Amino acid sequence: MPEAPLPPPAPPAEAAPPPSAPLYPMGSLRHGHYEDVQALFAGTLFVAMALMLFGQAGLLIGSTAGIAFLLHYVTDISFGKLFFAINLPFYWFAWTRMGREFTVKTFLSVALLSVLTELFPHVMHVDYLNPLFAAVLGGLLLGTGCLFLARHKSSLGGATIVSLYLQQRYGVRAGKVQMAIDCTVVLLALVIVPIERVAYSVLAVVVMSGFLWISHRPGRYVGH
Repeated sequence: MPEAPLPPPAPPAEAAPPPSAPLYPMGSLRHGHYEDVQALFAGTLFVAMALMLFGQAGLLIGSTAGIAFLLHYVTDISFGKLFFAINLPFYWFAWTRMGREFTVKTFLSVALLSVLTELFPHVMHVDYLNPLFAAVLGGLLLGTGCLFLARHKSSLGGATIVSLYLQQRYGVRAGKVQMAIDCTVVLLALVIVPIERVAYSVLAVVVMSGFLWISHRPGRYVGH
């Protein structure tokens, strides 16, 4: 009995692209100027809203913003002026470690946030605000605003510059570093702020840093 003919060999499969090959052309991933403007404005607006909630509820936040809040409570100097002044020394670190573009965008973001925090009390006021709600919502607004800025090569100065540098240079999660610094600053406020406010402030820091920890991972976002 004659043997059945063998089936023809299958055509060779196409070679898969190397793992390092980009999925999209890099030219299409670069943010345009209008996208940067939108992100910087939206990010600082979200952060300004969060700081307004914290101010209404008597809460604190970490980094240079937290230091500015503490000095504001003690001296009655406006938060916007203090925040802008405290961030001045960090621009040298940003310029030498993160580059000119990052430094200029950070300076503009800090300046805009200082203006918005001065403006908000004249256009918005909350008659009643539960501190727990303020901590959670404010933490999410802070995390979202900082994420917008980080993805467009900007920050709000201070410890944020350091945390983004450590993530970029050594792969350390920015959320981890930010949480450690912010919790330290908030806990130092125990000497002048009631413990209940400090507890709610720590919750806000955990919400914000946890959001960044999950959402801002090294290598996940490919825009630049």
